[in-house]
Amino acid sequence: MICNFSFAQNFKKDSAYFYFNKAKQFDVENKHFKAYENYIKALKSYQKLKIEDSVVICNLELFDLIESQNNLKYNSKPFLDKYYSLAQKKADTSMLITSNNRYAEYYWNIDTIEITSRYYKKSLKLIKNEKFLKYKPVIYANLAYLYTKNKPDSASIFFKKTLELLPDKLIDQRFGIYINYANFFQQRKLYDSAIQQLKKAEKIEPLKYKLKYKKILYEKFARCYKELNDYENAYKNYTLYNSYRDSLNNTQQNIAIADLDKKYEIAEKEKQILIEQQKKKQNRNLFLGSLSFLVLGGGIGLLTLTNSRKKRLLAEQQQELEKQKNLTLLKEQEIVSINAMIDGQEKERIRIAEDLHDNIGSVLATLKLHFENLKFNREKKQFNQDELYQKTEKLIDETYLKVRSLAHAKNAGVIANKGLLVAVKLMAKKISDANKITIHVLDFGLVKRLDNNLEISIFRIIQELITNIIKHAEATDATINIALYDQNLNIIIEDNGKGFIYDKTTLKEGIGLSSIGTRVQHLNGTFTIDSTISKGTSIIINIPIT
Repeated sequence: MICNFSFAQNFKKDSAYFYFNKAKQFDVENKHFKAYENYIKALKSYQKLKIEDSVVICNLELFDLIESQNNLKYNSKPFLDKYYSLAQKKADTSMLITSNNRYAEYYWNIDTIEITSRYYKKSLKLIKNEKFLKYKPVIYANLAYLYTKNKPDSASIFFKKTLELLPDKLIDQRFGIYINYANFFQQRKLYDSAIQQLKKAEKIEPLKYKLKYKKILYEKFARCYKELNDYENAYKNYTLYNSYRDSLNNTQQNIAIADLDKKYEIAEKEKQILIEQQKKKQNRNLFLGSLSFLVLGGGIGLLTLTNSRKKRLLAEQQQELEKQKNLTLLKEQEIVSINAMIDGQEKERIRIAEDLHDNIGSVLATLKLHFENLKFNREKKQFNQDELYQKTEKLIDETYLKVRSLAHAKNAGVIANKGLLVAVKLMAKKISDANKITIHVLDFGLVKRLDNNLEISIFRIIQELITNIIKHAEATDATINIALYDQNLNIIIEDNGKGFIYDKTTLKEGIGLSSIGTRVQHLNGTFTIDSTISKGTSIIINIPIT
């Protein structure tokens, strides 16, 4: 019962960790609804496990996610309240500073700055030693932006303090400060100064919320250039802004860019009209004749060029289609060959197992019976026959058991009968019973059987990797993780062995690893190795399930 409970606890921890990492990945990919769902799943899992530190981290991540997105219609404050409650309970200065800063963000209002500034000042009072100095630049930056409207002189001082104290490695924070500093100049109609700050921000590549930050950057560029009547640069930057806005699935039309586009076209047309009027004054008749000739010739040339281009594009598309058809046919033939090879290997293994068990096993059993008859019916003892018979009988028993073990090891029929998961667990149990290495099997989402040929291929890959661990790793413990999620089969095999130095040539030099990599590629999967000397090896395989 204790072992079963421990296994269940570890499985729940793995599930919570899995959901948390999925949420982080979706957050980076700007898939915020999926990020929110997975953070909630991780939070509930950690709450059931009563892992307090992980619970508060999830609460803080949920608060930040909701505050950063306008399309997530959830209340973020309850998550922050839970984080702050634990900070007070633990009397953790770092957590208290973080809580105050987040509350300041939540109550942010430039027109009524008292509540927000009070929280930032509470944070500054907590910064009493060098360990917490890293928080000062962030707080100064936020105070600078907060005071932009009502206390511009204080805002300017705080902006300068922030840029002096902020480390270069804090990329996202420095980007935000330049944007806010530009906004400060923009409100004071110092557009050239604002553009200087925006250019500094443009040189920085944000690590988080890249699309959102870039959208803000190019919108501010465009507005500043517009105020300076530089419509060409304003138009270019509105185009970039529009591109990033569309990437964030924002459907609101960009009225300003259309207005600038129209003004730019009008200016070009007025310029062209002026040139045409000058030419008309010089020679109106010649101009009209030349214009007619050019229009006619241009129209014919354009039609000819368009027709030729269409024919060329159609020919290229036809060639591409033929190429794709050939590649698809080759791939299908390759898959058929692989499946046939796997079927042949399975039949051959079954046949060898049956021959070993039925033929050699029965012969040895008969030979054993003959020796037993000789033992009981002997009449004379010219030498120590008992000892000889006992040794012979023991040798025969060992040979018979080895033959049976070999026959069962070669027979993979359990895959066809009960499936991949059962076969892997049975293999792990047989190896663990030898008491030289313990193998754990963790599974998630494998409710239904997969295609038989796919199960056989995956089982052979796992079997080969476990064999490599036994032969080379000198490990005492190994884990096989098998998870099916979103039509993707994820296999992670880890050991605590001696590890090895892995580089790009390792896969080519090792026949076993090269063979496994080839088999994974045939299944349209990916194969990754992470190994550290004296710390073991992790092998990650991802295979799409169609």
